[in-house]
Amino acid sequence: MYYFLGFILFLLLISLRQINEYERGVMFTMGKFSGTKKPGWRLVVPVFQQMRKIDLRTKAVDVPDQKAITKDNISVTVNAVIYYKIALAEKAVLEVENFFFAMSQLAQTTMRNLVGEVELDQLLSERENISERIRSVIDKASDPWGIKVENVELKDVSLPEDMERTIAKQAEAEREKRAVIIKAEGEVLSAENMAKAATILSGAPGALHLRTLQTLNDLSSDQSNTVVLAIPLEVLRALERVGKEGHNM
Repeated sequence: MYYFLGFILFLLLISLRQINEYERGVMFTMGKFSGTKKPGWRLVVPVFQQMRKIDLRTKAVDVPDQKAITKDNISVTVNAVIYYKIALAEKAVLEVENFFFAMSQLAQTTMRNLVGEVELDQLLSERENISERIRSVIDKASDPWGIKVENVELKDVSLPEDMERTIAKQAEAEREKRAVIIKAEGEVLSAENMAKAATILSGAPGALHLRTLQTLNDLSSDQSNTVVLAIPLEVLRALERVGKEGHNM
């Protein structure tokens, strides 16, 4: 009797399986799918039953460097990381042999195909848009496997050295172009302001004299030994009138 009870207890102990909160247990009875078990302690009858535990937590797949050719025939090397989770544990077991390996291969193929559909400038400037397109394609393809793709991030886009130098020269030329345009716009504004100032000074009697005195005041603090003094036209004209009057007399 004691041996029988001991055998039953031993059988229960070896049949007991624990499923954690973040897991689901896919049960097979005599080789047939018999249900998905939730977290807790579950009995699995040896020989007749088997259970495979599936982790439902988010997984990260690091897609290795992939060489691809863009739409404008430029060779690039890209890599990415994919975040996904199992939505239906039974499909991840029944529909695909190794979902982790399958997701990695699907991500590599999808990334190469989509990189080939865009030009280099678009690949460099619209990473978020391209990442979302990759995510959408992988999510749709992996849906029969019970997998939900949460996010895809392009980590790096590497170019050949000669192409990097070409892009650097192009960026430098663009910066020089903007600098020339900004300088020209500044000169136009400066000329407009000077023209306005000249108009105001010429229209107010004595304004040019006051401006000259202000300039002399500024020069008084200068440490240079040579000062060039510009005489206003109003003074020269006054002297001219005085000379004419003296000549007439």
